[in-house]
Amino acid sequence: MKIVNIRDAHKEFLEFLKQKKHSNATILAYGKDIEQLAAFLEELEKHNIHEVTRDDIQAFLGKLAEKGYTPKSLSRKLNSTRTFYRYLKVQEYITDDPSLLVSHPQYELAAPRIFKPTEYRALRDAARNDARMYAIIEILLQTGIRIGELADLRLSDIGEDTLRIRPHEKHEERVVPLNRSAKEALNRYLQVRPKIEDNHVFVTKSGKPFLVRNIRTAIERYFRIAGIENAKVNDLRHTFVAHHLKHGVSLVLLSKILGHKRLSTTERYLDFVHDRAKDTTTLSEL
Repeated sequence: MKIVNIRDAHKEFLEFLKQKKHSNATILAYGKDIEQLAAFLEELEKHNIHEVTRDDIQAFLGKLAEKGYTPKSLSRKLNSTRTFYRYLKVQEYITDDPSLLVSHPQYELAAPRIFKPTEYRALRDAARNDARMYAIIEILLQTGIRIGELADLRLSDIGEDTLRIRPHEKHEERVVPLNRSAKEALNRYLQVRPKIEDNHVFVTKSGKPFLVRNIRTAIERYFRIAGIENAKVNDLRHTFVAHHLKHGVSLVLLSKILGHKRLSTTERYLDFVHDRAKDTTTLSEL
């Protein structure tokens, strides 16, 4: 076992995440969580990672709970800590992992927000005169891809009736079907898309790639215009999943289209889908 200062281990861990090409958001989240842990351990006058015990980690979560952190947030902090400790063990900075001895706080997952037909139709109507945003909304709704995957789409990824989804944040490359409604919206946008060298499908008026944060802001604006309250961009993906499960699409097929690593991730939507049709494995349009 090698002796290492907690702060030094924290820096090495972040460099490791960068080398593994984790997203900036993931690195930032892990960095903040472990920074909080390191600061707490310093208060306990523990400076080397091998000195940390299960009780120290439990006390850290307890202090956060006193500050008003929710059980869900505490569970995420523990996940970050366990990921940190897995790295430490591989680097031989520890022999035993005290984080595995700490239990996750119990909490219930919030039900996914699934749009009613009147809501996603109102969203379409609100964006109908904006070819770019209409295409973005329609593709997210009709394919279930993630917003980051949409932002990374290239012209060369567009097939006759498919989209090639590039590897994104450790999700493998896949091909998703493009139905009539999505194709029509995409073709309409491509007719007015700026003629530039950049190969990204969705670009700004100045010809630069349309970034995730700007896409998110634009969609949220149309939520407000359509009068859809408490909505998030990922709810379009939730709606895609729920709609196709309700119409009997195979769980296995749907899981592959969504890029879920585990079938159980797709299965959890079954709790929110009623009167599911028999398995038809045929994708329908919303």
